[in-house]
Amino acid sequence: MAYGQTGTGKTYTLGRLGEEDTAARGIMVRAMEDILADVSLETDSISVSYLQLYMETIQDLLDPANDNIPIVEDSKTGDVSLPGANLVEIRDQKSFVELLRLGEAHRFAANTKLNTESSRSHAILMVHVKRSVKGKHSALSSEKGSNLHMKTLRPAIVRKGKLVVVDLAGSERIDKSGSEGHTLEEAKSINLSLSALGKCINALAENSVHVPVRDSKLTRLLKDSFGGTARTSLVITIGPSPRHRGETASTIMFGQRAMKVENMLKLKEEFDYKSLSRGLDIQLDKLISEHERQQKAFENEIERITTEAQNRISEVERNYEDALEEERVKYQRDYMESIKKLEEQLVKNQQKHGFEKVPVRSEDDCSALTSNTESSKISAVEEVSELKKLLQKESLLRKAAEEEVNSLKSQLAQWKRSEASGNSEIIKLRKMLEDEALQKEKLEGEIAILHSQLLQISSEADETRRRLDRGGSGKVPGDLDSLFSQVKLQQQEPGNGEKASVAKLFEQVGLQKILSLLESEDSDLRIHAVKVVANLAAEETNQEKIVEAGGLTSLLMLLRSSENETIHRVAAGAIANLAMNETNQELIMGQGGIGLLSITAANAEDPQTLRMVAGAIANLCGNDKLQMKLRGEGGIKALLGMVRCRHPDVLAQVARGIANFAKCESRASMQGTKTGRSLLIEDGALPWIVQNANNEASPIRRHIELALCHLAQHEANAKDMISGGALWELVRISRDCSREDIRTLAHRTLTSCPAFQAEMRRL
Repeated sequence: MAYGQTGTGKTYTLGRLGEEDTAARGIMVRAMEDILADVSLETDSISVSYLQLYMETIQDLLDPANDNIPIVEDSKTGDVSLPGANLVEIRDQKSFVELLRLGEAHRFAANTKLNTESSRSHAILMVHVKRSVKGKHSALSSEKGSNLHMKTLRPAIVRKGKLVVVDLAGSERIDKSGSEGHTLEEAKSINLSLSALGKCINALAENSVHVPVRDSKLTRLLKDSFGGTARTSLVITIGPSPRHRGETASTIMFGQRAMKVENMLKLKEEFDYKSLSRGLDIQLDKLISEHERQQKAFENEIERITTEAQNRISEVERNYEDALEEERVKYQRDYMESIKKLEEQLVKNQQKHGFEKVPVRSEDDCSALTSNTESSKISAVEEVSELKKLLQKESLLRKAAEEEVNSLKSQLAQWKRSEASGNSEIIKLRKMLEDEALQKEKLEGEIAILHSQLLQISSEADETRRRLDRGGSGKVPGDLDSLFSQVKLQQQEPGNGEKASVAKLFEQVGLQKILSLLESEDSDLRIHAVKVVANLAAEETNQEKIVEAGGLTSLLMLLRSSENETIHRVAAGAIANLAMNETNQELIMGQGGIGLLSITAANAEDPQTLRMVAGAIANLCGNDKLQMKLRGEGGIKALLGMVRCRHPDVLAQVARGIANFAKCESRASMQGTKTGRSLLIEDGALPWIVQNANNEASPIRRHIELALCHLAQHEANAKDMISGGALWELVRISRDCSREDIRTLAHRTLTSCPAFQAEMRRL
């Protein structure tokens, strides 16, 4: 913080941007340069808030409408926070300078006799840095032949740091500054807050029991700076004029008293097991809901098939009975009619041919009788022929009826076979339902195990925190594979029964010996050796030694020659750690690493192996110099090929690689070194990007949203993005994205691209 009389150069010392002369940069700009040089933007996050304390109200310089921010104190730790302040994520120095310029434009200043631009408020810049400590992430082990994964989870340790830069408003005497009206009220408020700060410094310097930190909001905000847990640097500024001798002496005395105050520095680390627990709960809810949905779908399908089969059987039986009854009635009626006709015809014939006794006739009468008898015979023959025709017709009808009956019988047999197949399908579905019930029981057992592990993690976290508070080491033992590797390497040396850590093993055995074991004929020993190298590569201090000793070449050789899935997974993870360094990235590309990683990705089925390979390629995608070579050797195709796995961790790494590649392309197009369409679009990545732009997993969605914004910044991609449906995803991101920086970037891109504006007006 800077303290001193008004007009003596506090704002000049802290807040100068140095745009015209870099040597005139203030402490704020220089501090951010140092922070950005010492962090990795892939694993660390930097966020900034810029505030002013004006007339005892805290206002946000980045959002002037937010002009009354409350102060919140943690009842357990006593930490002070400002939950209402805007937190802006910083990725580079340019955005930070723009943020400072925006904040300075909203700061209150006035013209007095001592200073033409006198600050009328205390400016407070807060920089928050978070880092996850490497080597303590979750581990996953799976049993062969099972689709269920048993997880042994360890929460990451999150290390937090906060830089507070305070530009205090200058103390002033009214008779010298000539303040009047509203400016006079501002001066009174400034002097009161500085007076409260002085009282706190005096109380702390004299080891007083009571420190009046609640007399002013300024002292409450600076509670950690004096007598707290922060490392504090104080800049005091004085004027050279003898006229201000009194103010100069007062400022120097303030600095002397402040030097007597002692702070107790504290490293702030905590286990991030809350986010781990939240992720487990979400995963369990998804598993349970998915299982319930599948079980309900199975039950509905079984009920539908059963109902349909019963309806079809009932309909067939009913149709068969109706057809049989109709045929029986029809044949009976025809039969009765035929019998009746035959009886009537027989009676007629008997009446015509009956013999009666007649008297002796004459010769003429006999000839007449003979002619009548012959005519009667002719008519009888005709009637017999007609009866034969009727009988033939009846026989034909009977045959047709028999054929129809046979057809109905065959249909009935077919329906019965259909019923039998329906029953077999029902039995099969019931068996599937039983299998689902068994799987549900297994899932419930896994859920119980995960809950017990979560409770154990929480108890271990509490125990570790207590050891840290007592001054203990708080170290977590290394994994069993590394320890078993050390035992095998030290078989010939007598030991005391204790397994040394990987660092101790590194010191005792030496890097060359460990690397030589990568070529061992014993596959088990080779697996443990590559795990040790992977653990060493996770530490940035060891990476240069590993590369110089030929470790990178050995790891790439393992990818080329070994067929062991475990070796591929661990070697790819070690290469991913080494690929975080720009120099190592060029070495990996120079030794054909991207081709080997692509082949490994094409042959791998294990999601963890694919995640490691995707992570390595994603790190390589962030290098501007390697864009064309990476694409030419199949790096983009390999990334897109890994989406077949559908595992969220693999998809998150693929999305990160695409976002890194799109960011480098966007930067190249803005610098004028690249023209034409994006290589991602040419390789067919746009449909997958649009499909996953609103993915429910936040890491995937965040990287995809960034990739879309970077692709949209180059106008050559506008036509493809409009035809591929990416325009409306950009509109959604500009309105609904949870992160303000991405939302702002999407809005700026939409408004600056004429093609997007024309398409939106047309639609």
